[in-house]
Amino acid sequence: MRDEGLSLTTIADLTAERIRRVAAALRTKRGDSKVDLGFRKYHLSNSNIRAWDPKPSNLEKTLFDSVEHVLKERNETDLLSELLLKLGLDMCVPVSARTIAGREIYSVADGVLIACLVPSIDSDDVEALAAGIVEWHRELSPHVSTTCVFLDNAFSDDVAKVNLTAILQQHGIKNVRSL
Repeated sequence: MRDEGLSLTTIADLTAERIRRVAAALRTKRGDSKVDLGFRKYHLSNSNIRAWDPKPSNLEKTLFDSVEHVLKERNETDLLSELLLKLGLDMCVPVSARTIAGREIYSVADGVLIACLVPSIDSDDVEALAAGIVEWHRELSPHVSTTCVFLDNAFSDDVAKVNLTAILQQHGIKNVRSL
């Protein structure tokens, strides 16, 4: 296969490019915009979460260094992919996103997992965020219990975290976890 200036150095690169070209040809031929012709391409990497590595000589510094446990160069998509793996969900389940209270929220497998992986959640935003998640959860109406995940250090304080968890649990989302 001749490429037009593309750098196809691996079988994975070649395969991805072939899939893109076939999808483009099908879109042109069929004109059906409702057919999902996309795909996901993953790269094997280390965890997005810094491993706990205590230094007995300076435990206090180790504790403070570990407060930010998500690696800085990682993004929400990286974290979401790792959550899928850790929760035993198939990597090709549908993922949708919605902005609620100004934050990007993800629904995986039609509500089996709801994740908010933003770096900050203020106390003032907790009620609107929880209400939006509850409403979306009702729309999705998952047939199994939902796990809702947030970044632990995203909360402005413990009160915000406790209030958000309580609101979600009062509305039937019993499994609220933090990463």
